[in-house]
Amino acid sequence: MGLVIAEKHLDTLSKIAERERSPMYTVGDVTGNNRFTFESKTKGDKPMDLALEDMFGSSPKTIMNDVTVARNYGNIDYNPEKFYNYLDQVLQLEAVACKDWLTNKVDRCVGGKVAKQQCVGPLQIPLNNVGVMALDYKGKEGIATSIGHSPISGLINPVAGSRNSITEALTNIIWAPLKDGLYSVSLSANWMWPCKNEGEDARLYKAVKAISEFSIDLGINVPTGKDSLSMKQEYDHGKVTAPGTVIISAGAACSDITKVVTPDLKKDGGDLFYIDLSQSALSLGGSALAQIVNKIGNETSTITNPGYFKKVFNTIQKLILENQISAGHDISSGGLITTLLEMCFPTSWAGMELDVSKIKAKDLISLLFSENSGIVLQSNNELDKVLAAEGINCVKIGTSTNSQTLSLNHLGEQHIFDVNKLRDVWYSTSVALDEHQTSNGLSQERFKNYKNQALDYRFPKNFSGFPINTSTNKKIKAAVIREQGSNSEREMAYALHLAGFEVIDVHMTDLISGRETLEDIHFIAAVGGFSNSDVLGSAKGWAGSFLYNEKAKKSLDAFFARKDTLSLGVCNGCQLFVSLGLLTPEHEEQPKMLHNASGKFECHFTAVDIKPSTSIMLNGLEGSRLGIWAAHGEGKFHFPKEEKVYQIPATYHFDGYPANPNGSDYNAAMLCSNDGRHLVMMPHLERSTFPWNWGYYPENRNDKTSPWLMAFENAFQWLADQ
Repeated sequence: MGLVIAEKHLDTLSKIAERERSPMYTVGDVTGNNRFTFESKTKGDKPMDLALEDMFGSSPKTIMNDVTVARNYGNIDYNPEKFYNYLDQVLQLEAVACKDWLTNKVDRCVGGKVAKQQCVGPLQIPLNNVGVMALDYKGKEGIATSIGHSPISGLINPVAGSRNSITEALTNIIWAPLKDGLYSVSLSANWMWPCKNEGEDARLYKAVKAISEFSIDLGINVPTGKDSLSMKQEYDHGKVTAPGTVIISAGAACSDITKVVTPDLKKDGGDLFYIDLSQSALSLGGSALAQIVNKIGNETSTITNPGYFKKVFNTIQKLILENQISAGHDISSGGLITTLLEMCFPTSWAGMELDVSKIKAKDLISLLFSENSGIVLQSNNELDKVLAAEGINCVKIGTSTNSQTLSLNHLGEQHIFDVNKLRDVWYSTSVALDEHQTSNGLSQERFKNYKNQALDYRFPKNFSGFPINTSTNKKIKAAVIREQGSNSEREMAYALHLAGFEVIDVHMTDLISGRETLEDIHFIAAVGGFSNSDVLGSAKGWAGSFLYNEKAKKSLDAFFARKDTLSLGVCNGCQLFVSLGLLTPEHEEQPKMLHNASGKFECHFTAVDIKPSTSIMLNGLEGSRLGIWAAHGEGKFHFPKEEKVYQIPATYHFDGYPANPNGSDYNAAMLCSNDGRHLVMMPHLERSTFPWNWGYYPENRNDKTSPWLMAFENAFQWLADQ
């Protein structure tokens, strides 16, 4: 990172850089002579001495010459009698199938401001359309993001491909209430194209022009993007040319992160409605069905009326803000049948009773497998009548059921789909990919268990859903301790602040230098992250910073020797305190934190059962079962002694993988000292402080905070009483 800064601030910046162990160099001065110069201080040589106009002058115009090449990809032939076979194959295509193999290995909760990530519902299936980040921990505003692409329809028609890419990004972001509706959206266009191959430059021109014109018609901008225009590779056996593709990323200000609509059906959520956004004939060109019959097609869907699309988008936005939509999902890869099934997949109860006879289609195959842009909504209101008044054609197609069966009627032709069976088919591709990254056969165990580990909670009886008043004349200081590579200090600090603590930030350099001694601190929290990039193993380098630096060791030892202190170690902090032997100092052989049984980083929103224990922070939470984020690579508790000699205040609700993401002995999620003052855990309670933090929160509650805040309030109250 480079920056320009006034010389009078250099000393402050230098101190910050030193504290953070971030090397900083002063490399030059702003001169005002309009030249960019590198000069040797010793010899005076100037290997680079350029006028700014040489670098920032007008770039020359590029002239591209190409011809239009007409291509015939052939018609798509299909056999209606193979309907169920087609469905099985479509659900297994990577573009359609479950992405759990990808989402379970990335940290989807870091920072504590993640309001909506990929996974949804009691089964935590990756089906959310839109990602949302809160702007802060207090308010309801955030940033919504989504992506869209349509490479195969772009092969058939580059104009349609561009429009479809934008449309998909917008039908994904539509489910977050945006500050100014569609006008809030900005797009980024990322081009991947095999230029300088006959016909491709002409296709690129049409595609870029279509992006420009469609965006202008919608009233949104494309302020940024990038390109990779050499998407062709030559091998001994021949040439491989990528299909020209534009990836559209959409971003917008979200006005209320608590009102984002998810695709999972809701009990008592109302009827199901279909809205066609394309207003063009249903087409199978460029679809998943075309791919499984080894065709591309000559005709593809597109958006014919930008004004109508804009009207639908903004009307749905209004309905979301008015709480009139229970669930919603877009139609894209796989077609309408995939959308309907995916709305059933995230729960262990949902089904549908449908009649799609009112939707105009050539036949049932084209109706269910065409990928014309559209959306499906669940609502308790008569949306078809409400939207008709706005000039929007909305078709009521049925209702949700508790049957785990999708029953579909089309002009008297009846089809019954087993949701459980088809969810396994859809999940099977993820399992096949997961086997290449997961050790000890656990990909198969994940497949066996994923649908049997539905999230189900038991909240504490004394939980009000609001922060308690912890005001007192006493100022109780809490220190958030971090090392180079920590990443959870902000959400931890805010949870402590919300409970009443006066929170200070302590870097390891503060303890090593003696700037901080912890003498007036009564609560310390060692946070999560990847201290020292886990080069020596998780928290091993961090532990060494305490063990081999006299002042840091003295401060920590003195803190733990006092009887008026509490501590919390989460994730990397848990690994730190366990490595230092601070939880069971009376034991000759200490517990250890080992690599996850899967052999890889795991990220899950799981549930833990709070057990009776001496833990001060968990006092009053015993008997509850709470959702919590877990994200770690070395989270397996290994205990050398039998279970009864340890204080294990919380276990994963299910003892099988992936609900227990690491394979800990005794299914342990947490460990505390015998006197209950010191608690460590691998899951992140500080990232689970608010209902909107949770991957799945009970729909019938109106809580402002989650029960995990009670742990911090307990700590404050205990210290206030000392």
